Amino acid sequence: MMAARDWQARLPAVLEELAQTETCISYRALADRLDVPAPLRIRKTAEALDRLIRADHAAGKPLRAAVVISARKTGLPARGFFSTCHEIGRYFGPEDGAQAAFFHAMELRRLYAEFTP
Repeated sequence: MMAARDWQARLPAVLEELAQTETCISYRALADRLDVPAPLRIRKTAEALDRLIRADHAAGKPLRAAVVISARKTGLPARGFFSTCHEIGRYFGPEDGAQAAFFHAMELRRLYAEFTP
């Protein structure tokens, strides 16, 4: 059996693999793929993604968390993605709608450019 925190160590590699194939994944599917332990699997996943957004931004890198999208928001990440991007000064718009979709598309393009040949 894997240690409870192994999933956090595997998170960056899984997101990079998704970026290499230009694939997005839902929060639930990511939690399943990483075997995030219950309870509060989605919250734990979102909190780990939040930390990764901050680290990527601080390093001047594309946001690997951009490949994780909400099953309810038509291909966009959940509100937490946009609020964290706002907190770190990377995004200054609403959490949904055309501006959010444009920002997300640009982040995906930056990410794909970094990880695809």
